Formats: sequence, C-alpha cells, structure tokens
Amino acid sequence: MGLRRPLPGEFAEGYAHYLGAAPEGDVLAHLEDQLAEVGALVIGLSEIQGLYRYAPGKWSLKDLLQHLSDVERIFTYRCLRIGRGDATPIEGFEEDDYAHAAQADIHSLGGLLADFRLAREGSLALFRSLPAAAWNHAGITNGRHITARCFPYLVLGHAAHHLDVIRERYLPGLK
Repeated sequence: MGLRRPLPGEFAEGYAHYLGAAPEGDVLAHLEDQLAEVGALVIGLSEIQGLYRYAPGKWSLKDLLQHLSDVERIFTYRCLRIGRGDATPIEGFEEDDYAHAAQADIHSLGGLLADFRLAREGSLALFRSLPAAAWNHAGITNGRHITARCFPYLVLGHAAHHLDVIRERYLPGLK
C-alpha cells in the first residue's frame, strides 16, 4: 500500500507523542509485528500476574491490555469516519472511565489477548481497504485537527508506548 508517514501539518501537536513513538518503515507490517509482540509479552503469564499493578492506583496488566483494545477500536473508528469524509467533530473519551467500566480483571488474559488480536485485525482490514484519496481527508477529534493518514501511526505508537510501560514497570515486578 505504501502509506507515507504523516507530515506535521496533518495533525495537532497533541498527537506528536504517539506519532513519534511509531517506528519508521511500513506501518502495516509494523502493526502486524506488534500483534505478535503483544502476544509474546502476555503468553505464559498467570492470571495472578495479570492482576499485577506496579503501584497503588495504577491499572492492572489486564486493565492495560483492555485499554490497548479499547483505544485501538476508538482510533480505527475515527479513521473510518474521517477516511469516509465525515467532517463532524469527534469527541474525546475518558480512558479511566473506560478502564473502570470494562472490569478487565474479571476476564482471562487469554480472552483479553484474543480481543486485542480481533481489534488489531479489524484495524488492519480497514487500513488496507481505504482508497488512496481517503488518507488525505481531515477531521477533528478531541478538539484537534488530524488527517486519516495519522491513525495507523497513532495505533502503532500508542501500543508501542504501552508496551514499553509493560516492559519497564510491569514485567520487572512479575519476576
């Protein structure tokens, strides 16, 4: 598909962190590789380990995995709307409210991983199906300007950020 990295005028500064966390290269190939990376980090962990929180008041590892799925779906939905030319501003969401409502700790790690896999596969299907012109469509999400082209990179960068958090703050506590 050859999707090019978004240029600074295609997004508001508030998105720069996650866009910057996305590696260079073929974004769709990176999204596929990242799916395997998430599986490799979670597979083999016990349900008790999935409940681990690295500090009081922080999300459990299960909460974090659910968060990855939720945000994946939200970003992909935003891409769909903007890619189809819908210029209606899209409101933001409160991630802590979503985490609380999801009750991820009652779900199995395997189930949460399967859910993430389905979300990612759905994202990839949408990203592969958009016509070339759709990537240039612009919209407003959470009060900020953005083009559809940014969303695969946001999905990738958001998950990369949280995978770093898992490696740095969760996995050391599970040893």
